[in-house]
This record gives sequence, structure tokens and C-alpha cells, in this order.
Amino acid sequence: MPSAPAEPRASPIAVPRRPWREGIETVLMAVLLALFLKHFVVEAYRIPTGSMQPTLIGDREAAVKDRILVDKLAYLWRAPERWEVAVFRFPLDRSRSFVKRIAGVGPEELRIWNGDVWRRDPGGEWTIPRRSEAVMAEHWKLIAVPEEELSRWVPQDLAPGARWGGEGRALTARGSGRASFRGGREPLRDDYFDGYPPALLEWLPGHARESGENEVGDLRLTGTLTALPGLESFTVELREGGRRYRFVLPGPAAPEEAELAIEAGEHALPGAEPARGTGRMPAGRAVQFALENLDDVLALELDGRRLELPIRAAHDQFSSVAIELEGEGADLADLRLYRDVYYLSDGAESISVPAGHYFMLGDNTQDSSDGREWRLAVLEVDGARLRGAFQAGENPRTVPGPAGPLLRLVDEWGERHYFPPESAARRAPEAAPFVPRALLTGRALAVFWPQDPRRGIWRLKWVK
Repeated sequence: MPSAPAEPRASPIAVPRRPWREGIETVLMAVLLALFLKHFVVEAYRIPTGSMQPTLIGDREAAVKDRILVDKLAYLWRAPERWEVAVFRFPLDRSRSFVKRIAGVGPEELRIWNGDVWRRDPGGEWTIPRRSEAVMAEHWKLIAVPEEELSRWVPQDLAPGARWGGEGRALTARGSGRASFRGGREPLRDDYFDGYPPALLEWLPGHARESGENEVGDLRLTGTLTALPGLESFTVELREGGRRYRFVLPGPAAPEEAELAIEAGEHALPGAEPARGTGRMPAGRAVQFALENLDDVLALELDGRRLELPIRAAHDQFSSVAIELEGEGADLADLRLYRDVYYLSDGAESISVPAGHYFMLGDNTQDSSDGREWRLAVLEVDGARLRGAFQAGENPRTVPGPAGPLLRLVDEWGERHYFPPESAARRAPEAAPFVPRALLTGRALAVFWPQDPRRGIWRLKWVK
């Protein structure tokens, strides 16, 4: 029986190519994706001012303004956290965006005392909120010592025949003796340019408001020590007012039972466990060490080990640092002395942060417009109250008008209002130090610009 003939296969329909249409679709999709990312995921911002320096640089005279990426999803899924760097709509002028560090999370009370931020729950005890290592990497400000200069460590009380000398951050010690940073006769202060990248210093202005006026008690010393066989001990002494804190590291020639130790005497908190550990430093091998007095906790780090000793809060912040060696001596390299941010206070005893609100501070506490000084200008016009960001001589201010002077106020929404001066009654500025949760728009992620090889400026880092 003959088979049925196969049905003819349909030929594909040729679709005419329109390259111009494909190009338009590609561009439109790219634009839509960019807009979606910008408004909902990540956005780039330029830092216009220096309120977060040196973490984020914004200096017109130096022509350096960081560009940062901001994660706009972060606070959709979780609450903002203390010490994060956040971008938000300025509550006194919502047409502007600010970037600051979150220092207060309501509901709580805050105060700034001896350069530190203190907090407590309503009716509770005052404590210093701890910062992570990542945040401290931004807040520790290097007290710069150029490598080519003579050492800032001044030898004192050398034993007969001892020879000490150094250059930059290196110190060579032969024999027993002592050396103090800058001689130990002047306190360490909050100098404005501590912590700035060296490549930026020559481009920044040579003056700074309120520089070096406050003695800083929170210090950190890091370095590398290579002990000679006859070294008995290496000790660092931190002075804070009349106190002496001693960090003792046994050398190769120390007795077998010698211990690492942090000594604070009667200044340790009652009930605190003694800070001691076993082990002597080896001879001829470079050992990294770090020690600090931070937020009333003494800490010693040695080859990955860490000892801590909590101490009582100190009122006198006069601080100095000295190095002592007993025995044959050692070589010290890469000695780096840091100080903590010293937050300046506006004189307020304490402030109560309401629930759902945040208190913001700039890392550049000496030159930052933040929650410490935000004030609302208030005008009453025909029974209505208008408010805007108070700036002496700027908002509100008198400006020329077509028929005579006018009083201008930029309100909290960024709108400009003009009135005859006699029709508006000025009221005393009102404190407005908090940012509502609804105005936080994202968390700063990274600095990606500028890159300026001509000046040796490379601004590329994560924001912590």
C-alpha cells in the first residue's frame, strides 16, 4: 500500500532586521536599569565639605572631593546601626543630602565628655559605646612622623655606655634606657591634620579652626621589635594625668616565670581580672606589638594575643608615651603613635534622643555642622510659623527687593519665602539635633574617586 505523501514543511518567515530599533531598545533598557539602580539600589554622591575628614575628603581649596557609592537598600531590611556612615535628607532643609556618622540611636540619652561619646538608657548607667576594629581604623589618627626626619623619640636616663638613636619611625637601642615621644614634656593634643593621608597634606589649607586645643588621653602605639639575646624587658608607659599605665613584655633574658602584663595599680576597675599572659619574646625575630588606652580599657596585642584591663575613667587627659628597655637592647621599627577622635561638645549636659531618631556627628569634629549645632530659624507671619535651617546672617537674611529690603527664609523643604521685614516676627532659634528614620536614604559603601596620579592622590577604599 503506497504511503501517504509527507506534508510540506513550513518555511520560516524572514523578519527584517532593524539595527536602529535594536539600538534604541538597548539604550532605553540601559537608561531604565541605571535609573532603577540610582533610585532603589546604589547611587553615587560627591562630598562637598570637610565635615567627615579625613574619612571622607571634601576640600574646595585642595580641589579634592571624594565620590562615594551609597547602598540605598541597607536600611530597607534592617535598622541603622551606631557608628555607621549614613546619607540622609537634612531635616532642616530636605532639599539637601548630608553624610555623617550615626552616634546616637533613640531612645537613649547622650553626652560628650572628655572627648568621648557616652550613652545610657533612661534611668540607667552612663557607658561609652564600643566601636568595632573597622570603625577604629578610621578613628585612630596617626600622629605623623615623616620617615626622613630625625626620630621624635627623645632618649632619656640612659645607662652608662648605652647608645640610642633613630630616624623617622625607627629606633635603635643598645643598653638600658628610656625614650619619650617628643620628650614627654608636652601633652598630646587634637591637632587638626593628624590622620590625613600624607599626599593630601601639602594641598590642604594651612589653618584649621580649634586645632590642638584639647589634650587627648586615648592613644595607640604599634610597631615591630627585634630583641637582642640579652634583652630583659621591653616596657611602654602611657601617662594620663597623674596616672602611669605600664605594658610589660619579657625579653629573651627574662626569668622563666616572667609574664606579659598590663599594670594600672589602683586605677583598674574593682573586680577586674589581672591582665597577664605567659611567654617571652624571642631573640633575633621581629615581633609585632600594639598597645592602647581606648575608652577606659587598656589593651596589649602581641603576635595575635590580646590582653585587656578595664580602668576607671580619668578626668585629667594630659598624656605622654615612653619606651623603656632593660638589658642588651633591641631594634624598633615602624613605630606609629595614634590618637582617637576627640569629640568637641556644645556645652549641653546631655540630650535625649527620641525613639525612631538618630544623632549624627562628623568625624571632623573640629569643623563639622552636625547634630551638636543644628538650629531651626523660626518666623511668625500672619499667625503662621515658618521654620528653616538657622545660619547666622544667612538664613533668615535681609535681601534687596523691588520696593525695598525683604526678609528671606529658606524653609525646611528648601522653599524660599520673602516678606516685608515688618510683617515677620523673629523667634529664638530652636534646637533640632535629630534625624528621623524616614529621612535616612542609605549607607556609605566605598570611595571610588578622585584618582590623581599627578599629585599622588588615590582615593579608593571601603567606608567603615
